Amino acid sequence: MSAVTVIAHRGASGERPEHTLESYRLAIAQGADYIEPDLVMTRDGVLVARHENEIAGTTDVAVHPEFADRRRTQTIDGETLSGWFTEDFTLAEIKTLRARERLPELRPGNTVFDGHYTIPTFDEIMELAVDARVGVYPETKHPAHFTALGLSLEQLVLRTLDRHGYGRPGAPVFIQSFDPVNLRLLRGLTRLPLVQLLEHELGDLSAVASYADAIGIYKPLATAAGVNAAHASGLQVHVWTFRAENEFLPEDLRIGVAPATHGRLAEEIERYLDIGIDGFFTDFPAIGAQVRDARR
Repeated sequence: MSAVTVIAHRGASGERPEHTLESYRLAIAQGADYIEPDLVMTRDGVLVARHENEIAGTTDVAVHPEFADRRRTQTIDGETLSGWFTEDFTLAEIKTLRARERLPELRPGNTVFDGHYTIPTFDEIMELAVDARVGVYPETKHPAHFTALGLSLEQLVLRTLDRHGYGRPGAPVFIQSFDPVNLRLLRGLTRLPLVQLLEHELGDLSAVASYADAIGIYKPLATAAGVNAAHASGLQVHVWTFRAENEFLPEDLRIGVAPATHGRLAEEIERYLDIGIDGFFTDFPAIGAQVRDARR
């Protein structure tokens, strides 16, 4: 059987606040094949790792009185959001913030780390990856939005990878995006593997295969027929996101009724591996690595 790829979703985000160097370090120690940073941009053109460019839920920005006047409302990719946005801050200002747990009710154990960790740059993450000899799986977040602001991500992502020796053919890299325009642009700039993220439907897989090397799909899309169709089009299939809490598990794999209690995540991963997926994103890479290793 070919190797299964374990992608540490925002690091070991089930055990540390997401998108922190400490979350990535733990994921590496637990055996992840790739660490996954979501990339957004600062006002002065630096890539940093946050789930979204709106940072109220993942940092302590709301308790910084010096930034109170930065709170605003804007529409991004058709969604109206209110809060604080990375493109309104310089890197120096971002570095005064501290990370917070995004899901405190489901992950109260992670809240003990609130305020401990800074917001990492992509360069810092790459330094960690190089030292650990681990793969990186960056996602370009809202590329059209940033391009409209004069802060295009594509060239900067590629230059950063290249600067750290990950721009060469065969380097352990996947670049992912929901935006096919972004991926088509990247295809004209690099031969590194590209991943089309899909949430609602698989669509025309042959068209996707013209510019991407893999699809990253939401779990409900991962049927045996869909996986087979993707493989027939020459696409790898990576599935997101596997989490241990009952809140995210099917009913038959839950333990008890409390949403935050951990259920039988390993069994859920096994079910998807049985239909032939090539890799998976997980907030709990230790469990993912155990399942992967048991299949070798």
